[in-house]
Amino acid sequence: MIPTREEMKATLVLRQGKELTEKCESVTVAICGLGGLGSNIAIALARAGIGKLILIDFDKVDVTNLHRQQYKASQVGMHKTEALRDNLLEIAPYIQLETHTLKLTEENLTDVLQEADIICEAFDKAEEKAMLVNTVLEKLSQKYLIAASGMAGLASANSIKTRQITKHFYLCGDESSDVADGMGLVAPRVMLCAAHQAHMVLRILAGKEE
Repeated sequence: MIPTREEMKATLVLRQGKELTEKCESVTVAICGLGGLGSNIAIALARAGIGKLILIDFDKVDVTNLHRQQYKASQVGMHKTEALRDNLLEIAPYIQLETHTLKLTEENLTDVLQEADIICEAFDKAEEKAMLVNTVLEKLSQKYLIAASGMAGLASANSIKTRQITKHFYLCGDESSDVADGMGLVAPRVMLCAAHQAHMVLRILAGKEE
């Protein structure tokens, strides 16, 4: 039996307090890229009671994604937007979800992200990360942006950190490791970085900036 909306909210209030729970309910968070970072960010925020998520990715689930991304073997071949939507609704049935199965560009980014209060960058490629960060800082400068840099390999988990760059811009990761070096991405370290990003969303809502 699926719990009622009221039952689920009451549980969140017990865990994280009424004020933060109500702030979570009222906010819209955009997640740009639904791979190892984005899919984990989405699930963490859905569990925290975020009211609306905007999910953006153009790719489909591949078998190579399954070791670090929040998809099921049965979802291979589905668009990530559709697969993650289904998974999130199993976890948080009352969440609002908006999906965009497309590639974000300088031309469409502003329109797609306009309604978001907080934007999470979760791309794989450095040039795509730079494009999103630069465009948001230039055209959507009043929105909070939480980006990621460096989470590859088996270096210490303690090297994953959150750093405030400007008033509305945060960077999570070790800021040095690269997927091209060594063994690439492994699930626990990617999830750690995603957790930093999701946790920073909650800290912003709670008024606890770095």
